[in-house]
Amino acid sequence: MKLPLSELTQQSTKKTATAGEHAPRSGLYRFLPRAHPLSWWMLIITTLAILMNSIDRIILPTLLPAIMQSFNLTEVQAGWLNSLSFVGTLAGAVVFGLFSDWLGAGHKRCYSWCVTVLVEIISGVATAFCKTLGAFQILRVTMGMGTGGSEPINVALLGEWWQKENRGFAIGVHHTGFPLGQFIGPILIAAILAFATWREAFLFIPLIGLVILVAQLIIGTRKNHQKVNDWIVDNKLTPPVTESLQNTIEKSSVWANAASCLRNRNCQLAILLIFGFTWAEMGIANFLTLQLTREVGLDLSTAAIISGASGLTGWIGQILWGSFSDVKGRKRSLGIIITGWVLAAALCMFIHSATLGWAILIFWGLFRNSPYPVAYALLIDSSPRAAASSMGLMIGLAVGIAGILVAPVSGWIIHRYGFTVHYLVIVAVLLLSCIPLWFIKETVTLKKA
Repeated sequence: MKLPLSELTQQSTKKTATAGEHAPRSGLYRFLPRAHPLSWWMLIITTLAILMNSIDRIILPTLLPAIMQSFNLTEVQAGWLNSLSFVGTLAGAVVFGLFSDWLGAGHKRCYSWCVTVLVEIISGVATAFCKTLGAFQILRVTMGMGTGGSEPINVALLGEWWQKENRGFAIGVHHTGFPLGQFIGPILIAAILAFATWREAFLFIPLIGLVILVAQLIIGTRKNHQKVNDWIVDNKLTPPVTESLQNTIEKSSVWANAASCLRNRNCQLAILLIFGFTWAEMGIANFLTLQLTREVGLDLSTAAIISGASGLTGWIGQILWGSFSDVKGRKRSLGIIITGWVLAAALCMFIHSATLGWAILIFWGLFRNSPYPVAYALLIDSSPRAAASSMGLMIGLAVGIAGILVAPVSGWIIHRYGFTVHYLVIVAVLLLSCIPLWFIKETVTLKKA
């Protein structure tokens, strides 16, 4: 018979073993937080899920020149084609995020997670067999629903398998899947292009999801989640899902979750902040291979590999700024990240050779994906009762709307004024994003010296 979490908390105070009495660790382990082995396994699974999301999102931008030629599209038409993915992102993030909180937290979150991953896999594979532009457009929307829905659930799921004290670290490590995918993805795509066409890239790459789907079903059980919570309490740390919080979540309606998120000031400001970051990221990423092939004169395979250069250093930024936010605060971490972003975006207008492309994009990697895990940790801190709902709304409204608008607008700017003006507009958007950052309320208790 399992004891309620409240009784476990009381009993844990009577135990002689505490977190400080463990044998000291040496070597690399000194720099890693203590966590239950199942927490680490969940971190691996969710990181692989984010890696799959990352690759799925860059397949179209990476293959854009070949797809434009295949369907005879202009830059503006290609931009609208990419926007369809974010129409799905908007719908998937909001709908699946609300559905996940309604279904339940903890081990129940795994069920809604599996649904979104299946949508992502099926849509990706089906794209390889579509023969018309209309079918391609429809599958862009459904695949966007899968990636958009899985991300907020993925982050909420991880947040419920780690103690609150190390939430920024866990989400930061988990989000290294994005830069890793941005580097590994183009290499995989370039390898496939060596013996096949762009269609085969859509066929093989989404199948990565089948492996993590099986792993999630094995790890994400009620029994395993109880083990993690018990370990956290025994080690005098803060459990992510308390008994009272679980009961509150289960009694909440979908609309109650949505309302609580939209009333939350940090959620409102985070939506505006992430809108700016997404506009900047998609503005650069969507037309990067086009810039490298047209302006620099590289072939598509080489351009695809260089376009993923930010993934070489992206993992450093994810772990560094996520962990930094646990200690020094979410706002300070986001302030440093936005400064690095402005500098990197400004430098992109000077990419006139492969060498400069490597150097500037590697620098960009230190900041490219870093704002998202810090913002996610901020939202879980601010609204733990509706974690997936708040992140779903943020991803849906910020990432979805920005993704829908940025591609055609950027395509029009590039077509009319060129890449220099395009990057100046991105810098301006980032500077405007400093306004909501200023008004965000800090959620980390900072220790005075």
